[in-house]
Amino acid sequence: MPTPPSTPPYPLTPVQTRSRSPSTFPSPPTSPSSGMTNPMSPIQPAMSLHQPNGKKGSSKHNKIFRRVRAVFRSFPIITPACKIPVSLHGNRLHDGHVGGTRMTGTLFGHRKARVSLAIQESPGSLPILLLELTIPTGKLLQDMGVGLVRIALECEKKANDKTKIEDEPIWTLFCNGRKCGYAVKREPTDEDLNVMQTLRVVSMGAGVIPTGDGADQPADGELTYMRAFFERVAGSKDSETYYMLNPDGNNGPELSLFFVRI
Repeated sequence: MPTPPSTPPYPLTPVQTRSRSPSTFPSPPTSPSSGMTNPMSPIQPAMSLHQPNGKKGSSKHNKIFRRVRAVFRSFPIITPACKIPVSLHGNRLHDGHVGGTRMTGTLFGHRKARVSLAIQESPGSLPILLLELTIPTGKLLQDMGVGLVRIALECEKKANDKTKIEDEPIWTLFCNGRKCGYAVKREPTDEDLNVMQTLRVVSMGAGVIPTGDGADQPADGELTYMRAFFERVAGSKDSETYYMLNPDGNNGPELSLFFVRI
């Protein structure tokens, strides 16, 4: 009987990234009977993401958010006037601000599909906030390549409502002062968790994540990502801002995220 091969019959494709952090990828499992692999099966790294500090999971709350999200998707979008101070020229608005907390932010998605935003306490933790934005991933990354991007997320403030700002289910979305649809908070899917797991050792960078053997491209384009550190500044219980920290000073793209209830 022939001896099964000890290595996969095809080379693995690494994450295309400019991150300085090395990354490792497990080999696809082999069948003990044939010693061959299924080339159409995507690589599924073993999950090692940890819970963020102070994050208490609640299946009851998760079910409530899923139901609220489903209801709000069928409602018209609130269109309040954008009151976020947006400066398209000059220095950052938060220069000199003290007291921010450093977080990890990741924009990812297929190029022709909606972009997702994940906020984590660290690259190796589960997301504390995951939003789906009504902006194509390729369009947002293209705008960031040009320079300055300001994203404002607004929702209606309700009297005597004690919901935390990061737990709001739906937001009106503005990009550089123009209304661009909405953003919806959702729970991480298996694909989201696989992306976070694959990028767990990447602190900063951008690139393409392989989704299979590379033979067929998905109909909605490549799975791309951009990850960076963000400074989180809480102005009040009704406002919160994330400023992207650019290690290259003012030479790289700038991204700011404003969350506000009005």
